[in-house]
Amino acid sequence: MGAHPRRLLGLLRAVETVTGDLSLELVLRNIIESALELVGARYGALGVIAQDDAEGRLERFIHVGISEDDAHRIGPLPSGKGLLGALIHDPHPIRLEHINRDSRSVGFPGNHPSMESFLGVPIHSRAEIFGNLYLADSVNGVFSEEDEELAVALALAAGTAVSNARLYRDAQLKQRWLEASVEIGAQLLASDGEDPLHLIARRAMDIADADLVSVALTTSDGESVLIEVAFGEEADRISARRFPLSKTLTRSVLINEQPLVLPQTNHLTLDNSFLAEIEDRGPAMVLPLHGGAQSRGTLMLMRREGRAAFSESEAVMAAGFASHASVALELAAARSLDQKIKLHEDRDRIARDLHDHVIQELFAIGISLEGAAAELRNDPAIARRLNQRVEDIDRTIRRIRTSIFDLRGNLGISSDGLSKRVLEVASDVAPALGFTPHVAFGGLVEIRLDDELTEDVVAVVRETLTNIAKHARATEANVDIALSGDELTITVTDDGVGIDGVAAAYARSSGTTNLRRRAERLGGSFELASGATGGTIARWRTGIR
Repeated sequence: MGAHPRRLLGLLRAVETVTGDLSLELVLRNIIESALELVGARYGALGVIAQDDAEGRLERFIHVGISEDDAHRIGPLPSGKGLLGALIHDPHPIRLEHINRDSRSVGFPGNHPSMESFLGVPIHSRAEIFGNLYLADSVNGVFSEEDEELAVALALAAGTAVSNARLYRDAQLKQRWLEASVEIGAQLLASDGEDPLHLIARRAMDIADADLVSVALTTSDGESVLIEVAFGEEADRISARRFPLSKTLTRSVLINEQPLVLPQTNHLTLDNSFLAEIEDRGPAMVLPLHGGAQSRGTLMLMRREGRAAFSESEAVMAAGFASHASVALELAAARSLDQKIKLHEDRDRIARDLHDHVIQELFAIGISLEGAAAELRNDPAIARRLNQRVEDIDRTIRRIRTSIFDLRGNLGISSDGLSKRVLEVASDVAPALGFTPHVAFGGLVEIRLDDELTEDVVAVVRETLTNIAKHARATEANVDIALSGDELTITVTDDGVGIDGVAAAYARSSGTTNLRRRAERLGGSFELASGATGGTIARWRTGIR
């Protein structure tokens, strides 16, 4: 290089400035400013080529010499056309006296300042091209061959600086992803705090510098995905919504079990997909959340249209985070299942104790009271009271059995079994009643009732409880469902105003007519009576085959 010693000293200072920092943003701006000073140019810019982009699109475009207000009036930043694109596709220096006279020039957009001379050089390290340095309007009128040599030398040093800055940035990102994985693992071990899925989404959004993040989990039938968590811009459009799996990017990610990186999503045809709900769609990456033998869902990260695409290295780091998060979620699910099993074991032990000891003792007390009542033939009033206590004990036994069903949960009871459905009816009607009715079962009602009779029983319980809510003004109600031999009896009692007075409407209502017709259709009966201490007794009977 035959440059003047003073200019060589300037090159050394420029190289020192460019290589003296590890922040990528500072390195890029230092390259432009140092180049402007070194070759004497009024305007400078640096176009960074997106990593792993085969088409060589610009990831960012940093400029010096044009104010932010003027840049706003000019409009969108260049995307890599004309002379800029020529340098991308043929990375060799370009030096021009007049920009507009070159056949590759596509002209300037409106409000753009006029520029004449041009010097462009690629920035690379070894075989990798990071971007291009663009200089315009030499203070000397045109750029000289010496200017080009100095710019090329600076670009070589800049390439190393950019490579180091990217490695440093990736190392920092990797550290942040690992810290987030540790944080999620610690949160899953804690007894309280932020929901793990929320934490996964929030930390991923922050580290990946995304504008929208969502966690989509597959439904049990495998036909749909449910957006469990969504944060960021337009999150309310998709949060807690269900979408057909076949119409989503999630499906291909689940099939391939590999991250999917999309430089842009605004051109995709996404009918019925949750991405179709997002207006400002840009670059995205979709990561599998593994669960056991197959993926259980995906973590999607998206940036606004026009923002830089996610690089392959970003996708690899984010995928590692998603894998760690998946393992943590699986461990948490396994721990939760183990706790549930232990809880069921404890409940089953309590249920056995209730059945084997408490119920047997109550049976013995009831038999003794029945014997005592039989010996009091000369005192009918006391005998009647003893028999009433026997009925109370029998009702208590049935309630304990219902409690045993509750303690054991759904173990051994189908999801559509009689006990579960009747208890659901009681829960549904509770708001209208103002209290939860007591429910008790006697006999093998779960085993001997067919589907059709089960539907009738559920309908009878719902109808009687609804009538109580409408007419009885009760504060307590009891539902006893007992199977004795081949006869099924449903007895519903309340402590309301009784058959007389206001509850006469209860007796005349169309609901009781329906109950009577339903019983008669099955060869049974339905009757209403006043309770011994007030209220109403509704008794529905039918035989079973």
